[in-house]
Amino acid sequence: MKTTSISVTQAARNFADCINRVHYQNATFVLLKNGAPFARLSPSHQKKCRGRDLAAILLGTHLSSAEATAWRHDLKAARKKLKRQADKWR
Repeated sequence: MKTTSISVTQAARNFADCINRVHYQNATFVLLKNGAPFARLSPSHQKKCRGRDLAAILLGTHLSSAEATAWRHDLKAARKKLKRQADKWR
C-alpha cells in the first residue's frame, strides 16, 4: 500500500482523484496542514489495533508466571517511553 503526503489544499483540489486512488489502488494520503500531518485518508477496510481489540486478544492468552512478569515489565517500560498527546481542545 502506497502512502503519499499532500497538502490539504492539494487534496481539496483533487478530491475525486484522491478518493478514487484510495478506493481502487488502496492508496493512503497523509494530509498536511502548514507542513505538519493533520489527517489521514485511507481505505476503511485497513486493519487497526485498538485497545479493546488487544484486551480481547490478551484475555484469551494464557501466559506462564514468568511470561506474565516479563510482559508486565515490558508494558511498564513502553508506557514510560510514550508521551501523552496534548489535548488541542482545551
